[in-house]
Amino acid sequence: MSPDDRILSISDLRRQPALRDVVTDRIWNAWWRTKGIPLAVIARRVEETLAADGLPLALVAHRGEQFLGTASVIASDMPERPLYTPWVAAVWVEPEHRTRGIGAALVRAAAEAAFARGFDPVYLCATPANSPFYRRLGWRQVEADIAGLNLFSASPGQLHAPAGVSAV
Repeated sequence: MSPDDRILSISDLRRQPALRDVVTDRIWNAWWRTKGIPLAVIARRVEETLAADGLPLALVAHRGEQFLGTASVIASDMPERPLYTPWVAAVWVEPEHRTRGIGAALVRAAAEAAFARGFDPVYLCATPANSPFYRRLGWRQVEADIAGLNLFSASPGQLHAPAGVSAV
């Protein structure tokens, strides 16, 4: 094992394209499979992140070539709020790597990527069960119970930094 294989990194998926299929699989299985959305539809959306310089973008948490998690920044994640853009979305951490700060690091890195592209604020939606996680990270709830989800926003300098993760 090389030293780089022990370091947790967060990279733009364009720098780790070998992880594209696992990102597609996790997003599809977590949110779209049970809704009857074909895997090919999600594969096209993930593929768009490889071609874009702006949005959409996908980030991956990894240790060397080992996939640990993902988060995306997309133009819209809530049809009920079309004027809000962009959104941190599709935050996923492999179950065996949860509660280690990886999700927090992914969320912050995704928001920071949006800020770096000139967006302020950035939004996300979360179930009531997951809302405390985002509040702890510094996200501010702006609306509640929109189609069963809570709406949060964040601006530069507002989010708490997780320790021990490098973004590349």
